[in-house]
Amino acid sequence: MSTRTPTKLLILGATGPTGRHVVDLALRGGDTVTVLARRPEALGDLADRVDVVAGDATSSDDVAKAVAGQEVVVSALGRSTSVRADDLFTRAATAVIGAAEEQGVSRLVWLSSFGVGDTYRSASAVQKVMYRTFLRNIYANKELSERAIRSSGLDWTLVYPTMLTKGPARGRYLVGERLPMKGNPAISRADVADFLYKAAHDPGWIHRDAVITD
Repeated sequence: MSTRTPTKLLILGATGPTGRHVVDLALRGGDTVTVLARRPEALGDLADRVDVVAGDATSSDDVAKAVAGQEVVVSALGRSTSVRADDLFTRAATAVIGAAEEQGVSRLVWLSSFGVGDTYRSASAVQKVMYRTFLRNIYANKELSERAIRSSGLDWTLVYPTMLTKGPARGRYLVGERLPMKGNPAISRADVADFLYKAAHDPGWIHRDAVITD
């Protein structure tokens, strides 16, 4: 059981593979958990343990309803296997920033991807090829969303994992503002969720980038 002070935590992307891990960690840690989900039925097994708000993370009204009364927002939003952003990240960032500032919720932990923004410069040659081609569209939208987050008044942390896998949590990984890269390293979604959850409770990561890999 965690010894952290229980927190009122809103999780976006909770029905996704990384977000669900964050939900489970938060419940084990004794936090009060709210999730915003387009498909509340996907969290039916947690109906008596979390507050489920039906809605869309790109809707200002839906996000404002979910943010009210929270202390921390954790976004684990993603596009699954799609390489098209469809403006998900920019629209969600706009909604979250507006709602958080209006509701007086300052803390935001936001899941990105290694290779977005300035992290591209420290990518390996193999990684850069992927980022310039297959992931070009989705990474461009993520970068725009993060510019808005950085220029907001929020206490943000931006998290940049390398290639995500479905493997189990190892409980140990490398994390830092800059990490050297070789080849195409990976990290499990379970370990990424572990860091997202820890960062939500650690003011030491405020206004910092966190690159994370095995």
